[in-house]
Amino acid sequence: MDSTKVTTSESVSKKKGKTKKLKQKIKTDEAPVQEMEQAEIEVTENKSESGACFPPTFSVSEIKNKQRRHAMFLKLKEEKRKKKKKERKALGDQAPPKEVPKTIENQRIYDETTVNPEDEEVAFDEGTDEFSAYFNRLTNPKVLITTSDRPRGRTVRFCEQLATMIPHAHVYYRRGLALKRVIPQCISRGFTYLMVINEDRKVPNGLVLCHLPDGPTAHFKVSSVRLRKEMKRRGKDPTEHVPEVILNNFTTRLGHSIGRMFAALFPHDPQFVGRQVATFHNQRDFIFFRFHRYIFKNEKKVGIQELGPRFTLKLRSLQKGTFDSKFGEYEWVHKVRSKSKISLMIYCLYFFKSSYRWRNLC
Repeated sequence: MDSTKVTTSESVSKKKGKTKKLKQKIKTDEAPVQEMEQAEIEVTENKSESGACFPPTFSVSEIKNKQRRHAMFLKLKEEKRKKKKKERKALGDQAPPKEVPKTIENQRIYDETTVNPEDEEVAFDEGTDEFSAYFNRLTNPKVLITTSDRPRGRTVRFCEQLATMIPHAHVYYRRGLALKRVIPQCISRGFTYLMVINEDRKVPNGLVLCHLPDGPTAHFKVSSVRLRKEMKRRGKDPTEHVPEVILNNFTTRLGHSIGRMFAALFPHDPQFVGRQVATFHNQRDFIFFRFHRYIFKNEKKVGIQELGPRFTLKLRSLQKGTFDSKFGEYEWVHKVRSKSKISLMIYCLYFFKSSYRWRNLC
């Protein structure tokens, strides 16, 4: 019994000695590994301080996670910006000029119909067109605003707000009368404009603007209508003062005639006491309308407050003379190939292609 106990104790002591040796070996092996890891950590920290280093074939699109990909893209963009800034600072006066960012406006093809307002031919045309009587102060604007048959509440409110914005404007309901019967009555009562607001699915979607008595007549598509109650941080309702009118980017032949048509809606002499401005801004063939009140805070700063309503116009056609849908002569028509026509063409091509294949099979 004693001999067995001694042997077991010796074997246990031998095993403990072996485990101690193994642990010492593992510790000696781990020491250089830990040193290598610390060195790698220091290198990565130095790299992160100097900037992210990636292989030459690295692409941000290879990152699968969307948030990390976006963060990495922003980081690389910021690094490029800082690098360019340092290079420009180092070059000083010899630095190349800054690149102009590409926008839709500066990449547009130059319109050949753009004219110089000081051109003699343009001045002659403006002196003899239908609006010359207004610009020569021979007539004062008087506007009749009406709607399509059976207008809904939103269209009615839109007309009422237009009447508060345009001086000497009156709102009347058609009651089923045709425009050809309305126009002679307007001329006999001294109106210079007839404005018709059309609607579709209870939303205003069209505007017909007819200059009286000799035309022209413009048809616009109306979109993005925002009434006063739908606008945030709007000012109080507009006063009865005559507003100022701003016309932007009406530089082509067609733009000149449309701009003069909008200008003739308002009286000549604005009342600056009211501090109200009506803006027609033409951009990419869309006309954005805004109505503001301004206040001078000091010599350099001006505060503006939108009064409403706001809407966007897109010219569909310009017709000579007063409104005539059947026999009217059009100066300009916006032609767009509709989606239904395109889908019909695709269907016909597919049909002919399939029938040709069937004939070959037979």
